[in-house]
Amino acid sequence: MPFVISIAQLNFTVGDVPGNAQKIIHAARQAHAAGARLLLTPELALCGYAAEDLFLRSAFLSACEQALAEVAAATAALPGLTVVVGHPRRLNHLADEAADEAGHGLCHNAASVLRAGRTEHTYAKQYLPNYGVFDERRYFLPGEGSCVFEVEGVRIGLLICEDAWYPGPARRAQQAGAQMLVTLNASPYHLGKGAEREQVMRERVLETGLPLVYAHLVGGQDEVVFEGRSFALNADGSVAARAPGFEEKMLLAQVSQAQSAITIEAEVAPRESWEAELWSALVLGVRDYVGKNGFPGVLLGLSGGIDSALVLAIAVDALGADKVRTVMMPSPYTADISWIDARDMAARLKVRYDEIAIAPQFEAFKTALAPQFAGLPEDTTEENLQARIRGTLLMALSNKFGSLVLTTGNKSEMATGYCTLYGDMAGGFAVIKDVVKTRVFALARWRNAHDPFGTGAGPIPERIITRPPSAELRPDQTDQDSLPPYEVLDAIVERYMENDEPVGDIVRAGFAQSDVEGVTRLIRINEYKRRQAPIGVRVTRRSFGKDWRYPITNKFKG
Repeated sequence: MPFVISIAQLNFTVGDVPGNAQKIIHAARQAHAAGARLLLTPELALCGYAAEDLFLRSAFLSACEQALAEVAAATAALPGLTVVVGHPRRLNHLADEAADEAGHGLCHNAASVLRAGRTEHTYAKQYLPNYGVFDERRYFLPGEGSCVFEVEGVRIGLLICEDAWYPGPARRAQQAGAQMLVTLNASPYHLGKGAEREQVMRERVLETGLPLVYAHLVGGQDEVVFEGRSFALNADGSVAARAPGFEEKMLLAQVSQAQSAITIEAEVAPRESWEAELWSALVLGVRDYVGKNGFPGVLLGLSGGIDSALVLAIAVDALGADKVRTVMMPSPYTADISWIDARDMAARLKVRYDEIAIAPQFEAFKTALAPQFAGLPEDTTEENLQARIRGTLLMALSNKFGSLVLTTGNKSEMATGYCTLYGDMAGGFAVIKDVVKTRVFALARWRNAHDPFGTGAGPIPERIITRPPSAELRPDQTDQDSLPPYEVLDAIVERYMENDEPVGDIVRAGFAQSDVEGVTRLIRINEYKRRQAPIGVRVTRRSFGKDWRYPITNKFKG
């Protein structure tokens, strides 16, 4: 007979085990009231993903066990509803020494099927990713076998995330009698990942001939964003359902069976442009980092340049104007148009705007250092002094008022070290550290043409977008004084850093050898800076975060 599946595409918080349990219980009650017979939660929903070394703490695993029992007891009052919950499962039969020797923790990445107040089945994830931002083999042991359970006469095979990226687990579920597949997921976002997921799941569907439901997490966790966009595929590979991205959604899908054929029907949210999805990812990353960590608001240095302008627009869309404060800190080299444009943008977005001139502090530092610098010309030392004065002022305001400092450096700058330690790198969250400069320009233009969160159209003055970028730390300075054009620089960064292409291959692809060698040298020698940078939202296949683990001391040039 037909029945309804409810996909709980929800935003869980790592470590808030009681809160996550209550969220699941509330979702179960909603699903039951809507007539659903099956509720799917995301991977590790009970504890949040990824809990990292919390999985090594016995008290944490005990809290998860207690919460799972509470969910089972609470949902017993919902007759006819089956709930699938993602959670860690402690393996009590293993000794600590055995786990240490195997290089694993003492638990499974598991999903339990709850019905009528008890746990009917528990499935353990078999494929444990250990690449990119993942290090699941540090915490989990792989599971074995299949899990098939029945809802309204339909036999359902249960998978967890990475398992569905390989043919084996789905095929074994089919051999165990599954007529459809469901998979719980926490798959980190990067540009293009949504389409990639649907295509890989389509391969599983076409291999097995079974429809598939993909329940996905939404929300930000430190540097990682999960975009939701849960979906379902019919047995022919067609999209039967898709939830919107970057927001919570209780998606209801109708499952029908005619003879042996099972079909799924639900709403299908449209795909977004890459600019729209990237903007939503950055906004969600900022909102959850600030909100989940309890900061009352944010502040940033507003320079009149495009990077700080973009960060300001993202922050206002994420938090609202009342939680955002801007500070313009002009130096003797700040152009008048920078003042004018900074004031204009702050007024457009209705945020607090203050000005603190740094000339007095700059002169005081130069005077104090004059005996030490006697006979030496001014150079980047004096440029960096200005950046460090600004960083000190922003951190003082942060300390006094509790607001989080957002840094404004982009990926192109992080790659090449075009940033100042304890200066413009000083802060708590680097919003666009994974956005190259060419995308910064594209996003600025896109945001001026769209108002996705209703905070105001055209927030960025046009001159900020069209004027040549400059750090304004010396007279007549532009970024291209010391860097290749950003179209060239960003392409080299993508090839070398994100795609691991060798230097020689990049040159053979048509880039000037001097540019390739220069950019890759800068990437190599500035690792020590990146190790001291704040975390920021990951939006590409490889960011300068958990998925970039290069040595600081390194002479390899290939």
